[in-house]
Amino acid sequence: MRSYPGPAVLIACALMLSQPGLAQNTDSFPTRPVKLVVPFPPGGPTDVMARLFGQKLSERWGQPVVIENRPGGNSAIGAQQVAKSMPDGYALLVAMDVTLVMNPITTRNLPYDALKDFVPISLTAQNTSLLIVRADGPRSVPELIARAKANPGKLNFGAGIITTRLAGYLFDRLAGIDTVFIPYKGSAEVVQGLLTGSVDFAIDGVAANIALIREGKLRALAKLNNRPLAALPELQPLSVAANLPELGEISTWAGLVAPAGTPPAIAAQIARDVAVVAQDPELAARLLDFGIVATSSTPSEFDQYYRAELARWSKIFQDSGIVLE
Repeated sequence: MRSYPGPAVLIACALMLSQPGLAQNTDSFPTRPVKLVVPFPPGGPTDVMARLFGQKLSERWGQPVVIENRPGGNSAIGAQQVAKSMPDGYALLVAMDVTLVMNPITTRNLPYDALKDFVPISLTAQNTSLLIVRADGPRSVPELIARAKANPGKLNFGAGIITTRLAGYLFDRLAGIDTVFIPYKGSAEVVQGLLTGSVDFAIDGVAANIALIREGKLRALAKLNNRPLAALPELQPLSVAANLPELGEISTWAGLVAPAGTPPAIAAQIARDVAVVAQDPELAARLLDFGIVATSSTPSEFDQYYRAELARWSKIFQDSGIVLE
């Protein structure tokens, strides 16, 4: 006697078929445009990285990769949008350390849960941040510290993402200086703040600043990590330049995540394609010039990495005594 599927099986199949992408053959993914949501304004390092990766992925997939900038809320607005998207691989978030680590540590009532609302796919980049002043500003980190100590509460400091903001707080605290923090939404605003004199120094990524540094309009005093920086090979780490070894190494990073419920096979396939793209010599060279190291990982490796970062920065934040308004 032939057996037929019961009602429960039929209902489950109907539900799968009613959700585009969930019942598809992952070997054919993607069959339509894929959206990369960048939770920052255009022009910053994350946006630059996303557009380069998007272009290469589009070439590999034979489908458009659309970049959608959704700034605001320290990346929370873009993160919330993707968290509520269909879990089919066609809406991906370019998440940063601020999205998956800093916001959960420092922000109450986030509109998303970093550990529950996303499926990790792959790291894409590790970025170098710089301590920057205008060309007419201090010529060294010790000179900047001396000027700040001579004028307590009078120097302004600018930063965008929480990671660079925390780095500024830690620098102030460990160097024994008192500066006024001026918040910005992204790198483009940070650069403008420096050029117009709204801030006296800033911590920001290489991408938005390197051209102005080469033109002599801005000056980089230090980098916040110990990795080689091809664009500025002689630049010292801030912990060395300031003689503050307790600063340690501070890096920013980015990666791709999808809404929770995205099929593991799709996440794994996207991760494999990201790995191929990250090794593209042209892409790697262009990013390296901006202080961005193209990288990749498996979904499992990315999950372990940002969970470890969450534990690390939670302790640093608690030990620092910093109170963010």
